[in-house]
Amino acid sequence: MNTASLKQDYQERIVPVLMKEFGYKSVMQAPRLEKIVLNQGLGIAVADKKIIEVAINEMTAITGQKAVQTVSKKDISNFKLRKKMPIGVRVTLRGDRMYEFLERLIRVALPRVRDFKGIENKLDGRGNYTLGIEEQIIFPEINIDNISRLLGMNITFVTTAKTDEEGFALLKEFGLPFKKN
Repeated sequence: MNTASLKQDYQERIVPVLMKEFGYKSVMQAPRLEKIVLNQGLGIAVADKKIIEVAINEMTAITGQKAVQTVSKKDISNFKLRKKMPIGVRVTLRGDRMYEFLERLIRVALPRVRDFKGIENKLDGRGNYTLGIEEQIIFPEINIDNISRLLGMNITFVTTAKTDEEGFALLKEFGLPFKKN
């Protein structure tokens, strides 16, 4: 299944389902996936600068788009942190790359999680959802032999939904495996 098919699936199947479920008058009222943001907080990078480079390379391999480093906004002496020190890595995916990543996440990466029982179904109140992943090795692009340490990440799905119910229905139709209540 290629990326055009997930976008096509959204237009041909998901939109009509959402319109029927929520009673929208226009196709444009149906919520859509705006972007997917992947973020890795690397507080350990304060001690070792190479960690950021490794994380950038891994995120770029996973998403197919160049990752950027995030820097600290202020000094925090307890964490030996100075302003503008690199402390994380982030990628924002939109358009075709976003659908391509979503496809691989649902079909390949999530089924590789050990003891997988589904993902939590708590949204943020505005129809957006953040998924925490503990190990980057669930993605097939990462070679397990070259890993120095396991790094987790947050994946945020930003939607145009106004409520959690709309956002949840949209993400469920895309095929995210939410836990049964």
